[in-house]
Amino acid sequence: MLTRSGAGNDGKRHMSILDPVVLTPVLGVLAGCVLGFAARATHFCTLSSLERHWYAGDSSGLRTWVLASVCALIGTQLLVAFGLADPAASFYLTADFAWTGAIAGGVMFGIGMALVGTCGFGAVLRLGGGSLRALVVLTVIGLSALAAQRGILAVLRVPLVDDLAYSFDWAGSQSVGDILSALTGLRLQEAVAVLFAGAGLTWIFRSASYRRQFDKIGSAIVIGGVIAFGWWATTFTAARSFYPIQIEAGSFVVPVGDTIMQLITYTGIWPDYGIGLIVGTFLGAVLAAVWKRDIRWEACDDARELGRHILGGTLMGIGGVMAMGCTVGQGMTGFSTLALSAPVVMLSMAFGARLGLAWLFEGSVFALFRRHGGGQHRSPAE
Repeated sequence: MLTRSGAGNDGKRHMSILDPVVLTPVLGVLAGCVLGFAARATHFCTLSSLERHWYAGDSSGLRTWVLASVCALIGTQLLVAFGLADPAASFYLTADFAWTGAIAGGVMFGIGMALVGTCGFGAVLRLGGGSLRALVVLTVIGLSALAAQRGILAVLRVPLVDDLAYSFDWAGSQSVGDILSALTGLRLQEAVAVLFAGAGLTWIFRSASYRRQFDKIGSAIVIGGVIAFGWWATTFTAARSFYPIQIEAGSFVVPVGDTIMQLITYTGIWPDYGIGLIVGTFLGAVLAAVWKRDIRWEACDDARELGRHILGGTLMGIGGVMAMGCTVGQGMTGFSTLALSAPVVMLSMAFGARLGLAWLFEGSVFALFRRHGGGQHRSPAE
């Protein structure tokens, strides 16, 4: 009998790169290289886009982020229509919607993101440019995510999140399209995808100035395309493998912990697509930093900053597990499947980030609920 590592009882069998178990992380690395290069080269960052939108009235970064999500949605739904991807087999479209985790975990992740200054994806990009602060953050995210997923913290997560999940068994999944189809008796999956994509594209390109920012538009298309590619890649290899391969497209919370475990332990099990994507994103970020001559070593200035990064990484690791994803995992990957969890998690993350930024920049989380005059007031979006 063969193990997943590819060695039989005689230990003589060797896997080739075309074996689905080997090909899966290889495809992840290739996709990650493209993702990391495109994002690092154009300074793609979720928190930065929100911060500039709220405090400077500049929505170009937010439009780029939304465009990436919409491109992921369009690409994924086209692959599904042609039978080339099966996101229905992923955990995003399970019938159980863990609403407490989506809300509480999203808020925790958003606060952590504000404390650190970026999310897990952004930390990988920063590490590629020489940031040792990002290395600390990723280590904390990975370890706290493992603790929340299958460690001591899971003892609390199960009753507070998993056991309180609402079941959409009557709809077949938590896809917004499936839910509306079940409620109306009509087939609305494709219509919902078109509606979401159309609304997003209308808002994005309503800005005349943004329509001229070809570098950001191109970056968003590439990033969204990488997410759609992940669905195809894992569906392709899973259909040809004798061993279980998780259907996924991209996330930067639990895969960070899995990457750490893969580096420090040997179990004979090949890395999955998510680990390959983490490694590839780092390599792509390094290439972009070298190309842009943007490599510089950075560390925390003092113990206070280090503590803030550790706390922020812990909140993102635990919150990301509770919410079943990060800004990429839910905001792009989950959104591309039309999962109900995606908008709930992203709104919760945005709220948490706003609380964190209010505390950091304005001295109190209560500043979020106060009106400001003069320069404190956010300028209108484009």
